[in-house]
Amino acid sequence: MYLVYKPEGSDEQRWEYNPRKIMSAEREALEKRTGRDFSDFTKAVANGNSGCRRALLHMYLKREHPGVRYEDVDFAWDELTLVQTRAELIFIREQAAEHASPEQREAMLEGLDQAIAEAEDDGSEGGGKVLPPIVA
Repeated sequence: MYLVYKPEGSDEQRWEYNPRKIMSAEREALEKRTGRDFSDFTKAVANGNSGCRRALLHMYLKREHPGVRYEDVDFAWDELTLVQTRAELIFIREQAAEHASPEQREAMLEGLDQAIAEAEDDGSEGGGKVLPPIVA
């Protein structure tokens, strides 16, 4: 999964977002900033929580520009997105096919099939095992 930041009038910035690879000091800073434990934080990011996404963007920007302050991080909603890779979408589709209610299954699978067709490859060879994006 990628966090993609495309501020109006500027170049796109993209970071691989894998909650399992965020270092402990950064996890603790995210927890402190958002008031959520890391498991809840990752779920909130996936669910579109603006405050959690802002904290995550701040973390990535701070890696590249150590002087950037949280107060300086501001974005329009359409400037920051999470983009899932094809492998992640295939994993989600498999889960939906198995667990979605019959009433929802067809529409969900149709939407996921379209997203898979349009998705970017994750760059890995052989399509290794995809772990769920949420840290439990």
